Amino acid sequence: MSLRHTARKLLWNFGLDLCKFEPELHPIARRRMFLTSLGTDLVLDVGANAGQFAQQLRVDTEYRGRIVSFEPLKSAFELLAASADADPLWEVNHCALGGEDGSGEINVAGNSFSSSLLDMLPRHEESAPQSKYVGRESITIKRLDSVFEDIADANSRVYLKIDTQGFEDRVISGAENSLARIDAIQMELSLEPLYAGEVTFTDMCSRLRGLGYQLVSVESGFMDPKTGQVLQVDGVFQRR
Repeated sequence: MSLRHTARKLLWNFGLDLCKFEPELHPIARRRMFLTSLGTDLVLDVGANAGQFAQQLRVDTEYRGRIVSFEPLKSAFELLAASADADPLWEVNHCALGGEDGSGEINVAGNSFSSSLLDMLPRHEESAPQSKYVGRESITIKRLDSVFEDIADANSRVYLKIDTQGFEDRVISGAENSLARIDAIQMELSLEPLYAGEVTFTDMCSRLRGLGYQLVSVESGFMDPKTGQVLQVDGVFQRR
């Protein structure tokens, strides 16, 4: 056993690991390379919650272009707006994106980021009891097609991130006119249904393939802490 492997095993006892920061081994290094190769200068952060993804872009991925975030929950939006306040290239919008312009009621989860316009299925709640719904909130819903021209110019290189807890296919439905100008899509995908009526991994991959995108990366996400079964992943799709 090498000295490096021995050191790694010692770190594992403390819940830590040691690996090279290279695209082959580390998802953030891979995302940094991917955004650079695309020449991305506009990230649409759909389902921003308190701004965690955008902050990771700035701090870890070292992305310096524009970010436009969308978040419907009042409490999460207040945190998002505070995070973006000192960043002139980070714009925030207090709304959800979906398949139609209008309004709706979102289910508010105990952990905030599992909140969804869809009903949560028992499989999700069993794996994450803290995600149980604790209330409902009226929100505004817009189509990306309704706001895209106000956000992106003709030369924008756009990366669309969607994390909307089962509502991803509705976001795509409201963006079909905009997709021709979107280079890549990062999307949370369930390997088995966690929300009523959501489109899961296989069917969403098929839909995006029909829209001209190919799957280029998969990152592990939400898992069952009792069994280790991966329940959600992040898929990254690039326009062919």
